[in-house]
Amino acid sequence: HKGFSSDVSTPGGPVHLSLAFNPSHLEIANPVVEGSVRARQRRRGDKDGTQVISILLHGDAAFAGQGVVMETLNLSNTRGYGTGGTVHVVINNQIGFTTSDPRDSRSTLYCTDVAKMVEAPIFHVNGDDPEAVVLVTQIALDYRMEFHRDVVVDIVCFRKLGHNEQDTPSVTQPLMYKRIGAHPGTRRLYADKLLAQGVIADQDAEELIKSMRTALDAGQHSADPVISNFKSQYAVDWVPFLDRKWTDAADTAVPLAELQRMAQRVTAIPADFKLHSLVEKVIADRKAMGEGKLPVDWGMAEHFAYASLVASGYAVRLSGQDSGRGTFVHRHAVLHDQNREKWDSGTFIPLQHVSEKQAPFTVIDSVLSEEAVLGFEYGYASAEPNELVIWEAQFGDFANGAQVVIDQFISSGESKWGRVCGLVMMLPHGYEGQGPEHSSARLERYLQLCAEHNMQVVVPSSAAQMFHLLRRQMIRLFRKPLIIMTPKSLLRNKEAMSPLAEFARGQFHTVIGEVEHIDADSVKRIICCDGKVYYDLVAERRERDIKGTAIIRIEQLYPFPHKAFVAELKRYPNATQVVWCQEEPQNQGAWYQTRHYLVENMREDQKLLYAGRPSSASPAVGYYAKHQEQQKALVAAAFGKFKGPAQSR
Repeated sequence: HKGFSSDVSTPGGPVHLSLAFNPSHLEIANPVVEGSVRARQRRRGDKDGTQVISILLHGDAAFAGQGVVMETLNLSNTRGYGTGGTVHVVINNQIGFTTSDPRDSRSTLYCTDVAKMVEAPIFHVNGDDPEAVVLVTQIALDYRMEFHRDVVVDIVCFRKLGHNEQDTPSVTQPLMYKRIGAHPGTRRLYADKLLAQGVIADQDAEELIKSMRTALDAGQHSADPVISNFKSQYAVDWVPFLDRKWTDAADTAVPLAELQRMAQRVTAIPADFKLHSLVEKVIADRKAMGEGKLPVDWGMAEHFAYASLVASGYAVRLSGQDSGRGTFVHRHAVLHDQNREKWDSGTFIPLQHVSEKQAPFTVIDSVLSEEAVLGFEYGYASAEPNELVIWEAQFGDFANGAQVVIDQFISSGESKWGRVCGLVMMLPHGYEGQGPEHSSARLERYLQLCAEHNMQVVVPSSAAQMFHLLRRQMIRLFRKPLIIMTPKSLLRNKEAMSPLAEFARGQFHTVIGEVEHIDADSVKRIICCDGKVYYDLVAERRERDIKGTAIIRIEQLYPFPHKAFVAELKRYPNATQVVWCQEEPQNQGAWYQTRHYLVENMREDQKLLYAGRPSSASPAVGYYAKHQEQQKALVAAAFGKFKGPAQSR
């Protein structure tokens, strides 16, 4: 499962072979491999896939049964995810663990019929005929190299023994295993064929078997093509990214003059390019933001981050459903000519024109897949530490469809396999009354997976914070997955915009303390929160002219910023109540996974209290009026009297 790689000698020169790290979850390694191949192709400038090729091994039952197979096939001929064709090898032992009856295993004649969706040639070959298998494999490789399309080799064979040491397959497949028990074995059949053809003598077969076993028992290689002390010019040096700490400093500020230059570049549109009237307004506003005439909104903050990275030599790859425009129409990284006459032309990407020798900027509107696309981007990021790789969910909860990738790769890949990965996940999250399916990105699930500083979970609340966060992910040599709860309504909230000066100085703040001028000694209650609810709390305090309460934003929930949080608590020596306020139901959000951190840093005389929605099986209610009622109640509760139990050290 850990994977392996080596360089081997071939008649055509050295070839680098990589066996992908993989979990036991069937077929989920497929898109991860494809992403890794795509990254290696880009590093070599291999645009048509002649230098790097993916070979995927499948089982017959899994190839027909696992949906990620179809999703990965669907990526094969797309612009953003194609790798110039994959060779699929199906080890068809006609048994899926204990399911060998074709009436139960699939609804198609062949296990490989799913590959017909991309019109891939499918070769069915007898596994008892090694020469035929070699011939078909060569034909498949020739096809792939000539036409750069997927191809399938279905090796029809059998499994001699059980699925594992305890498995006795004859218990459930007595007829099949009577025939297998009487089968002489592929090796014997081939030896008999060679003997009949006069290729070998009577004793040669046994001598070959004996010499092979002797070599294996002695720990010797029967063939050793591995090249020692060889390093390809395309090999990645991972040493700088190992043993790093999340507290390592990163200078993420960009000089004001450079910000202004980049603003000019990302708002420079070709003269004959007709923008939509709504987009014209966006571009005009961005020009004003670059001149300091307007505060910088979320979309422009992202553009500043991406532009500054590609100008510094870091490539950026952003993919997801609606990522070019942005689900909530805030990004507009891809502009569309309203007068275009051809369907495949008339787009312009300003971030590809930031500077003359910039690194590539790639933005992709993905297919409607979460599992395969997220797996692909994880594989890509795992092979390329010097590129900012981002997967964006259309809505945060849509990541549910890729839970296997999150559990088996993103959260645990480093612990299981020692694999470092700097993938960024952007998950739109926030309670605006859109109902159960479009409110929560399931923040609690990511926090539950956090341990051993395996990843970062962040809820930025302003445009400048997002800018510094994205830049920090590359400038700091700390390659861990970054999970960002991105906003929806805050994308256009003026309170969440930032002055241009904040991009030219400062850094990402893991904790943002009280920003209003209040008497610290008079503060009796400290409200801690994350995300959009902060602005609701500030508005409530302002409207009711509430005194004696400070509001702290915890922008990074994991790794928890203990020192920064303690520093804020110490500012208020007379505060005896600490309130955690959240929009999510009590059994969701950050509460259960964060409260022990809060208590750990509180004084003994301080009590921890909760203000938020009550526990719920659903992430949110389905009626906007009910949502508003709950939202007002939880905000008011954060400032009100508490009757329930409190926690303390």
